[in-house]
Amino acid sequence: MTLLIAVIALALIFDYINGFHDAANSIATIVSTKVLSPFQAVVWAAFFNFIAFFIFTDHGVANTIAKTVDANFITLPVILSGLLAAITWNLLTWWFGIPSSSSHTLIGGFAGAAIAHAGFSVINIEKISKIFAFIFLAPIIGMLIASFINIIIINLFKKATPGKADAWFRRLQLVSSAAFSLGHGGNDAQKVMGIIAAALVVNKTIPDLESMPNWVPISCYTAIAIGTMSGGWRIIKTMGTKITKVTPLEGVSAETAGAITLFLTEHYKIPVSTTHTITGSIIGVGLTKRVSAVRWGVTVNLVWAWVLTIPISGLLSAFIYAITTFFI
Repeated sequence: MTLLIAVIALALIFDYINGFHDAANSIATIVSTKVLSPFQAVVWAAFFNFIAFFIFTDHGVANTIAKTVDANFITLPVILSGLLAAITWNLLTWWFGIPSSSSHTLIGGFAGAAIAHAGFSVINIEKISKIFAFIFLAPIIGMLIASFINIIIINLFKKATPGKADAWFRRLQLVSSAAFSLGHGGNDAQKVMGIIAAALVVNKTIPDLESMPNWVPISCYTAIAIGTMSGGWRIIKTMGTKITKVTPLEGVSAETAGAITLFLTEHYKIPVSTTHTITGSIIGVGLTKRVSAVRWGVTVNLVWAWVLTIPISGLLSAFIYAITTFFI
């Protein structure tokens, strides 16, 4: 029971870290355009992170995460090692201001510890392949949708006076950032729900994932909301200013595209990175101005961080698992 409590506590700590690590995803554009102050923005995002609990009720993403590893080989030490690795990588990338994926950190950590425990055969290749594919597909989808929305908006409002248009888009950005925060809460909180549910099944506290008690989603949505309120200011600078300069109009386009992408992938039970999604969307609005408007050097560095996140988290969790076997 002590180990189960430790696993649940670490999972909620990870969820909290996920919140402040990914706060930049929800609020970077709305802060950089000065529509809201940083404090107002994190409160706004945190509120809609939590409200997602009442909208995303099927917990499909949670089930996908829990089933990335063969249930017969999931143990509490495996889950514990995966969480420790995920927390470590998240804190390192936060410290250096790298907007890596908390989702893929968790998946990599979970898979790496499972492989160290029982070999590569325990991995559900179909689910892992789909998740890996969306490392690239999510930002591309976000980029294409954002470019399309931005072009449509520009053409619709090309005759509007700049001052009036700017005022309207500042109001609309409140709506688009709220929608993106809903998608963020619905997608990311569910990943931790899946991990906690898997731990409860292993401990025989519940018979299966479908029997997950209500306190699990409530605590996960609460943890990510509180984490978002803490803010991840180092990453906000990268997301809001270093990729491309964003206006309120472009902020609406990027956040709307990101929200659409997250709602679609949640519908199809695909765990995607909100970091990747909003980055692709920001690039998309930059491209509608000109190719040189995007700082490609920063973007390439981000892509490397995305690609390396799963394997590094996996190796780290395998190492942690090897150590924990001496103590547990």
